[in-house]
This record gives sequence, C-alpha cells and structure tokens, in this order.
Amino acid sequence: MPKEFRKRGKRTKKNATHDAAEPKPMQQEPEPVLEQPPHLQEGPSWIVQAPQQEAEMNPSAPFGELDPDVKAYFRNVDTQLRDWQDNEGAGAASEPNEERRMFVEAALREMSEKELQLATDPESSVVLERLLYSMDDFARRVFMDSMSGSYEALFKNRFASHVCQTLFEVAVDSVAREARGDLPAVKTSSDEGELRTVTQLTIDIAEEVLPNLHELILNPFASHVIRALFNLLCPLQSTVRDMRSKKSAQWKAKQGQMKSVYADEKGKAKEEVRLGRPEDFAECARRCILHLRETMDGNEVRALVSNKIASPCLQAILEVEANLGMTEEVDSLMDRITVGLVSATTQNPNSRPAASDYLGLLIRDQTASHLLEILVSRCPQPTFDALWDLYVNRQFAKLACHPAAQFVVAKAVERCSAAQLENALKELKGNFRRLIEMSHVNVLRALVERAAMLRAGEASCVEGIYEGFAISESEEDRTLLVPCLLMLETPQGVRNPVERPPTNYNPRRKGGNEKDADPIKIQGALLLQSLLRLSDPHNRVIVDSLKALPLEERLKIAHHPTSSRVIDAVFESPAVSAKVKREYTLTWLEDLPALVDDRIGSRVAERLFASADTYLKEKIARAVLPHESALAGSFYGKFFVRKLNLMLLKRKPDEWRNAQLSHKPQALTPSIPAPPPAKAQAPAASTEAKETVKKSKKRQRPENEIDELFSTSLGKRTKTARIETADVEMETAPKAATLTVDKTLSAVLGAIQQAPKGDGGRKKKKKGARS
Repeated sequence: MPKEFRKRGKRTKKNATHDAAEPKPMQQEPEPVLEQPPHLQEGPSWIVQAPQQEAEMNPSAPFGELDPDVKAYFRNVDTQLRDWQDNEGAGAASEPNEERRMFVEAALREMSEKELQLATDPESSVVLERLLYSMDDFARRVFMDSMSGSYEALFKNRFASHVCQTLFEVAVDSVAREARGDLPAVKTSSDEGELRTVTQLTIDIAEEVLPNLHELILNPFASHVIRALFNLLCPLQSTVRDMRSKKSAQWKAKQGQMKSVYADEKGKAKEEVRLGRPEDFAECARRCILHLRETMDGNEVRALVSNKIASPCLQAILEVEANLGMTEEVDSLMDRITVGLVSATTQNPNSRPAASDYLGLLIRDQTASHLLEILVSRCPQPTFDALWDLYVNRQFAKLACHPAAQFVVAKAVERCSAAQLENALKELKGNFRRLIEMSHVNVLRALVERAAMLRAGEASCVEGIYEGFAISESEEDRTLLVPCLLMLETPQGVRNPVERPPTNYNPRRKGGNEKDADPIKIQGALLLQSLLRLSDPHNRVIVDSLKALPLEERLKIAHHPTSSRVIDAVFESPAVSAKVKREYTLTWLEDLPALVDDRIGSRVAERLFASADTYLKEKIARAVLPHESALAGSFYGKFFVRKLNLMLLKRKPDEWRNAQLSHKPQALTPSIPAPPPAKAQAPAASTEAKETVKKSKKRQRPENEIDELFSTSLGKRTKTARIETADVEMETAPKAATLTVDKTLSAVLGAIQQAPKGDGGRKKKKKGARS
C-alpha cells in the first residue's frame, strides 16, 4: 500500500467472552423445489418447456459408434490385406504364411467384442469381409457366435448385410469340411460352454430370422442376404447364384480382390462348393418354405413377383422349393404364382384351364420375366405343357420379338418336345430376319441347340439362318455364311462394311465401347458353335464356308479370341465326321507359318495337331520343316516347333512315329461339364498324400541316422502358425508312432546336451592387459 494511504490508529481488541456467548447463526437448509406443471410455472403462459427426452439411437449405428483409434487400426489392416491379396507370393522367402497368420490373429484379437460395431461401420465392414476369407473354421465359428441374437438387425443394416452375405458365402467351405468330419480341436470348459459348429450356427440363424422372414424379403438390404442364406441351405443354380446387382458388383470390384491371403489355400473354394449339404439344412429350408406359405396368401405372393426387391429373393425360394420336391404339393408357392395351374395339371395332366391375364402380363414384364424363367425351367412337365399351350403356342413369333419375353421363350425352348419345336419353327417362318435386326439371337440359338439335341427340325433351323441373314442360294453368299454370322450382318454388309462408331461411343472411355466397336460378336460365335452340333448334312455348310474363305479372312478368324472358338468347336463337336475334320486340317498345311506366328493362332495350330492321326501329324510336321528356323525365332511359333520335336523326325522318323502313337489323343473339353464323381472319405487322404509327394519340387535326399535323431528329438525350428482343421484322432495318430533309436546314438546326444556352453570361444583381451 502506498505511504499516503497509510493511517495510524489503535486496534480494537476482540472480546473473547462476548464472542463465546454470542450464538452462531443457524444455516438454513434450502427448501425443496417442487416441480409444477408447465402452465403453473413462472413466465408467460405461451412458453412451455419441452419434456426431457432420452437420447435417441442412431439408426446408422444401432450397436454404438466405433472408437476412432479402432477405426484407424482396421484401416491399416485393410491396407495390408489388400497389399497381400494384390501381390500374390509376396512375403518371407522361407515361410510367407508365418507373418500373415500372426497378423490376422492379432486383428482377430482386436476385433473381439467389437464385431457388431465393426459390421455396421461403413469403412470397417469392408475390412470384416476381407478378413472372413482368411479366417479358419474356428475363427468363423467364434465370429458367427458373437453376433447371435442380432442377425435380424444386421440383415436390415446397409453395411452389415454385406458382411452377413459374405459370411454365408465363405461358410460353404466350413460346412463341407464339417460334413466330412474335419473339425478343429477346441478346448471346452464348463464356464464358457460349448462352441457350436458352423452347421448348427447356420440353422440357429435361420430359426432366429424365421418369424419375420416374410418382412425381410421386402427389405432392400436384407433381401440379398436371405438369398445367400437359402443358397447355403440348399444349393441353387449358377444363374440364380449371382447375388449382387451390377451396381453392387462394380462397387465391390473397386475394393480389390476378396480371397485368402495364404498361399496354400488357393483354389480350395471351388472344390468345396461341389460337396453336398447336411440333411439338417434341407429340413431347415423346408421349415422356411412352410412358414412363408402360412404367413402369406396367394395375392401377397403374386404381388412379390413384379417387385424389384422381392422378386430376386422369390426366385431363390422357388429354386429351393423345387429342389426339395415341394412344387407339386397343393397350394405351393409356384401353384399360387401360376394361379392354380400346378395343382390342376397335377390332378389331371390333360386339363387346360382358361388362360390368366396375370401370367400373360408377367411374361412381358421386365422384372417378372426373370422369375418366369425359373418357373418355366423348374415346373413339372404337365404344368410346362399347359403353359406352352396357353401362353406360348400361336404367340411364339410375337413373344420372340419382345424385348423381355424373348428370354422366357428361349428358356422354354430348352425343354420343349419335338412337336412343339416344329410348331415354333413354323410360326417363326417369315420373322427370322426381324429377330436378327433386333439382336434377339438367343432365341435362335436355343432353337438350334434343341434341334441338335432332339434331332428334329434341323433343316428348318438352317433355312431360318439363311432367311435371317438374307443369304441366297448363290455360292458367293454361301461362302460368306461364317463372316455373316460372326458379324451379325448380311452378305451385302460384309462386302461393304460401314465404319461407324456406336451411338454412345466415347473415345476416352475404356470399357464397353471397345466390345461394341469389335465387328466380331460373341452371340454370332455362339450361334456358329451351336450349328456345328447339328447332324452331318446340316453342319457341313459351316465347315464348307470356313474352307472356302480366302487366307486373309481365315487368319482373321483364327487369330481372334472370340471367333477362334468356332474352329475349336469343329474338332470338339461329335456330330462333325472325322473326314470333314481331316479335310479342314489339310487346308492349313501350306499356311501353317502364318497361323502359328500369333498368340491365338499357335493355340489353334496345337488343336489341329492334337486332333490329327499319326499320318496327318507327320504331314503337319514335314510342312513346318522348311520354316523351322524362322518359327524358332518367333515369340509364339517356337513353342509349337518345340512340341513337334522336328529333330527326332529328321534323324529317326520311326521313333518319332512310335512316340506319336504312344501319345494319347487330347481329351476334348465338353461344352457342358459333367459333375465330378463322389469321392470316398477313406481313400481321399491317401490320394492327397500321394499328390503332395509328386508336387514337391525339392529333391528328397535320404537322411542318415544322426539327422533323423536330431530332427526327432529337437524338432523342426521353422514352424508355421497355421491352425490345422484335421480331426483330433488323426492328429494324435502320427504322434503315437515313435522311432527306435540306437542306445549309442542316444548316449552321444546326451553327452552333447550336457557339455558346458561357455567353453566354445576365446575371451577378448582387454586393452593394456599383459599377455
């Protein structure tokens, strides 16, 4: 304090007795505030406080928000997994899977108790999908069990629905292994309980969503998950198995490859899909079908047919119903869609009720026509005959020219009889040219394939081809038959091509424009391959056209990746005689160097050589001899010359012929692959063991007794972190077998282990120490 403000004075002394006698003021407690209704509170009457509401749940994150640090961690996991999936074979030189398994196990530990939040997160859900392909059976069981009780909410979520769909797709492998009895060893405890198998978890998931299954079909996010679930319970056809739309498939393609990051698990998924399903799955699918019948009436089922969300799911349900043999039951789902036609034809196959306007409109509907394709292909035969007579007969030409109904008609032709096929060809006469102009080649191809199978109406199909492409009887037009069909043009359009880009042509765009600008069309090549399956008098027109073309045109066809398949079909088709195949091969003898010096042409030349007999093979080899040096310097021709073994032919022709006789003819790949035979479980293990021995690239040198003793006692230092899925009994079997070791060798080993460890090296001298 400044001096000018300081003042002197006497201080008053405090009276202790007075202070002690004076009572202290009592602290008054605050009166409790009573809540009054809004109209009695202070303030104007028109101001009313809103009642306090609880925090609403975020619909985009129904199980809570994810921590930002966790999201950042899984973002790094996604980057590493994509790097491994894009760069196959990258990793450690000795054991590339060791580091990857440790990385995946660390990510799974971090994912524990956060599965629901990760599945509903927009960014982390993609990481979960990528991790599912690299999980073993035990990890998948833990992941499925952790989300039990929440699958209905997950199905309805935009991002979690795709996680569930991927989970059902990869679960096919686990279910197949469990059906064979290959279960991983699991440590069970009384506190944690027993971990359910993937088979039991799938059934429990279906039972969980069963009460609201009819509502999930109409949900835009849950519909595709229900299809994936039905595909897991009862395998569907390949046409229905594509669960993603074009937009969804394009988005997923941008996310990179979705596959396992382990090098030793490539190609296993395709083998497992062919295996069957457990019997419990069929019973579970049957309960789902019965539940849908009880919860929906006929009008509701028919309303789903033209619904863009529910119609694809209903297609899968009809597939399952047909696979289980429930179609012919009274009041089945297919019976409701056909307005009672299935039940009527089942009771009386010759009955023909009145045609329904509802089905007539569905055939021409852009959405419902996909479902009718499944219905036509899977309905009982009496029902199909009734559908043909009521809705296809006498309307075949109009339906074939319709943009949506053409696909239903093409699917119906695949199972029509010979009489129905001939009537369809008669109705279509005069409209073949219109089909080609509208690019409805699939109907024409279906007619040709059915005629080749039934051996009926083949001549009418060939005449229809001539009419559709405006090919006259002149030899010049008949020579251009193959180019006309490949380009889907008339002979005049082939002679005078008009170079014009498509209407939506964009030179900067890389995609479908390149295919549109290609003059050779895939549909034309497929039509030619179907024509080659006709009987001998009718398929010869195609081979004659191929032989009559000039060299430049023949080389264009042989060097094109699409049209070269027509040449393959000449040798693959059993209807083409051996004489015709030989004549066509001889047309290439003088022009083999030009044919072989190309990526596609070299493959065609190998097909010509493989399908020839020994005499014709020698002719091919001797035709190549003058051009051996030129073809040896060619990038593609050198492989063909190396396969001919021309050096042996020049020195020892007899040995060369004997070598060609010993070679078995190349097995021709059929157009429709046959299903693989069922394999027994017992010899499968021995077969796999033999294959692993053959595939080993390293030389197996015999180990001496010392090496065998050390490997038995100490074990291998480098071990993989792979979680084996073999059975427990099979794992303990090799451990029981012990090697008999000589006592002297065991004594040597014991002496080596007991030797002191510090005697091996010399100690370093310190600086300045005396020697």
